[in-house]
Amino acid sequence: MRKTELIFREVLYQAIEKKNRNLTQAELARVLHVSLSTINRSVKLLERMGAVEIAPRNFHIIDIKKILYHWASTRNLQKDILYATRVERPVVELEKSMPDTVVFGGYTAYKFLYNDVPADYSEVYVYGDESLVKRFPKCKGVPNLFIMKKDRFIEKYGKVTTIAHTFVDLWNLREWYAKEFLKALEARLHGILE
Repeated sequence: MRKTELIFREVLYQAIEKKNRNLTQAELARVLHVSLSTINRSVKLLERMGAVEIAPRNFHIIDIKKILYHWASTRNLQKDILYATRVERPVVELEKSMPDTVVFGGYTAYKFLYNDVPADYSEVYVYGDESLVKRFPKCKGVPNLFIMKKDRFIEKYGKVTTIAHTFVDLWNLREWYAKEFLKALEARLHGILE
């Protein structure tokens, strides 16, 4: 995941989960271990699109939806796939067989965030590392387990991706039911995104 995506994720996490729309560039730089100039470029981009207002000491998020859709449309999910394989198990069993070191994304993240599934799904997306390759050896067939490269900050948000990160990943998934999950998530975010 690119540095700008780490910044977007943190900004959206603060706005959506923490209900904090006033942030400082210095605090983002400290939390994400990113240079202030990198933060500044990202915040200026958000200002140009009318998503934030920059004040002398901080910036205020005025349009969460613009940030969310910008990130969703620029995310390259395929680039973050570390490994994909076929595991001949039902999805629930596959999810239960994951080690504690993974962070669930995609459909599973939505299910765990909202205790709901808008449609049946057959793929599991997790953020992990190469150790999962030994646990789930390569098998023939259409992959149903996707290991995404875990960044160094993802675990600070918990065992599932943030709401915004889940949205962005669902936006970029190709299965037909991704649209159903995305529609359901947009409905849940309706009051927040307006």
